[in-house]
Amino acid sequence: METRLNSSLAEVTDSSTLYFEPPPILNESETPTNEDIKRLVRKFNPAERDVRNRELGEQGERKVLDSERARLNAAGREDLARKVEWTSKERGDGAGYDILSFASSGQERLLEVKTTTGPKKTPFYLTENERSLSAERPDSFRIVRLYDFVREPKAFKISPPLESSVILSATNYRASFGT
Repeated sequence: METRLNSSLAEVTDSSTLYFEPPPILNESETPTNEDIKRLVRKFNPAERDVRNRELGEQGERKVLDSERARLNAAGREDLARKVEWTSKERGDGAGYDILSFASSGQERLLEVKTTTGPKKTPFYLTENERSLSAERPDSFRIVRLYDFVREPKAFKISPPLESSVILSATNYRASFGT
């Protein structure tokens, strides 16, 4: 499976800019039930799924990184294109975003990339760190949602407040013994 995914992903990681379409409309009646999610999870080996998801996420981030640089170069902002940073690779995955980019005006863009091979409404995971950064920096933070990635990558952006575009559900809890 890993080899097939690698070869499929290699075909979609060119340096062209992404076309962004509008995000789907929030429809709370389409929320999958816990039973739907449990059935889906039972189908996969968790270790294999984690490896595939990390690889897919990295390829999605590379696609957005290349697209941002191409967009800025096309706008005549080579200076900003050189400053675009793959933050999750260069500084670690705890910043709350994956790519530091810029608007043509020079304003920072903090891009959190979420990539799936499924259709537009495939659920994705968001950390508390990412959610809180979206609230702290709503003018700069965007989720770049890539989907149908292996067949024909498509994209849309989600801007804060996130709750106006997606249903946020707690799926994990931190258990501690004090501080």
